[in-house]
Amino acid sequence: MAAAGLAGLFAVYKPAGVAWARVREALETRLLRELNAAPERAPRQRVRFLPSPAPEGGGAVELVAASVPVLADHPLVRGPRFRKLKIGAGHRLDVKASGVFVLGIGHGNKLLSDLYNCHLTKVYTVGGLFGKATDDFSDTGNLIEKTTFDHITREKLERILAVIQGTNQKALLMYSNIDMKTQEAYELAVKGLIRPMGKSPPIITAIRCLQFALPEFQLEIHCLHETQQYLRKVVHEIGLELKSSAVCTQVRRTRDGVFTVDDALPRTQWNLQSIQEAIRNCQLKVETELEKTLAAHEENSPLHQLDGTQLSMLCRSVREQSLQHNRAATCQQRDGQQKERG
Repeated sequence: MAAAGLAGLFAVYKPAGVAWARVREALETRLLRELNAAPERAPRQRVRFLPSPAPEGGGAVELVAASVPVLADHPLVRGPRFRKLKIGAGHRLDVKASGVFVLGIGHGNKLLSDLYNCHLTKVYTVGGLFGKATDDFSDTGNLIEKTTFDHITREKLERILAVIQGTNQKALLMYSNIDMKTQEAYELAVKGLIRPMGKSPPIITAIRCLQFALPEFQLEIHCLHETQQYLRKVVHEIGLELKSSAVCTQVRRTRDGVFTVDDALPRTQWNLQSIQEAIRNCQLKVETELEKTLAAHEENSPLHQLDGTQLSMLCRSVREQSLQHNRAATCQQRDGQQKERG
């Protein structure tokens, strides 16, 4: 069956200048067309008694058993077999950004939620241009000012990047809600799992300069909970710190959790066979990452550290609080009804 294996996670390469929703629509349209064009099973057969001339002749008619196709299975009656696919989008990219874009089909939508709860790091290649500033921090925005940049060196840029990374490392530890003097912190650090497991502001876990050739430069940024506009603002602020100005020329996601550029399907491979193959190839590493991250944080959670007696006492306390709340709500409702009658 053509739809077999079409459930899970896969990644495509989203080009710049295209909205993520258009990418999802294009994939859905292509998949529906290929699924409906696949060979179908033969229509069901039904035994019907049809009138037929009797062998004796003379205009006599007799009923003869015959096998006929069920009209409800006819394509013109039934219509296309597949009318809609539930394709979920992972961490989204805005129109100007490009790179790895993860999607889920079928039960892959549940896996998208699980991956989101893992709060995995994403990696971007960000291009910048010194010497001008715009209203939206990108090179295509409205020009606000022009500045000099001859005084900027790679060493000065890397010092600013070190300050940014140090500041964000403190924020990472603060929002991770982990006491760094505990065994729990040591075990998570060894596994590389120290990260906020809830909502937090954008956090840069690593930043370095890949290329420097005035007025252009290129950065590699590892981050959590970011938006592409936030990364453009980072480039703008780097320009200000260097007594100049800068705009962002490119935001390209090269990694989203376990998915890399090598896993992302280019536009020419947005077809049924390639997507089924991509789902199979990524299935093992997705399951491994989910098991490693969620299991590690579950083991170090306060509930997991309770023994059986403590856990049952906690559950009983929660149930009693819930019952008390329900009784209070019932009494308030009864009192209100009595007042209305009075």
